Amino acid sequence: MPAETKVEASAARATRSDSPPLTERQEARRRRILHASAQLASRGGFDAVQMREVAESSQVALGTLYRYFPSKVHLLVATMQDQLEHMHGTLRKKPPAGETASERVAATLMRAFRALQREPHLADAMVRALTFADRSVSPEVDQVSRQTTAIILDAMGLENPTPEQLSAVRVIEHTWHSALITWLSGRASIAQVKIDIETVCRLIDLTTPEEST
Repeated sequence: MPAETKVEASAARATRSDSPPLTERQEARRRRILHASAQLASRGGFDAVQMREVAESSQVALGTLYRYFPSKVHLLVATMQDQLEHMHGTLRKKPPAGETASERVAATLMRAFRALQREPHLADAMVRALTFADRSVSPEVDQVSRQTTAIILDAMGLENPTPEQLSAVRVIEHTWHSALITWLSGRASIAQVKIDIETVCRLIDLTTPEEST
């Protein structure tokens, strides 16, 4: 078994959920790793992200890299969560326009989509990682889902959504991810993506409780 594979297999067995919070130095190291991952993916997509190159670019030992991210899929899914977090911050500084919650969510998701459109190789690498993710990547996938949900709820202007509204948010999230996949594979145009997102966002209006008079 190659040395890299041994390190990966060993790291994959580690339990990350019980790990203590990162120190300031560890967090800085993690940020360098995510930055290196995004840069390599932006240049050449999924295949360009090689763990050894990420380690060299972020100036960490290969074994250290695997302790943070047991595989390339773990790393790229975490990179997507990080990109969405940055995107969320940008959206909060300039909230979407729209008279209704559904219009604001559609506008928000299209802004996020266009941000990913400007980095097609990076978008493809992150979406492929999500597609390849198995149960071992569940914590990272859950983080992506939570971040996407937070973006949608912020656009809706909701702090305490109903179960029906949360269900609508999940369907919208699934549609958005599916739209990314179909666009990246060349099976959908930007115009079609916009129509699909605007259509699914109408679920918000259908699940909004009527105000009592």
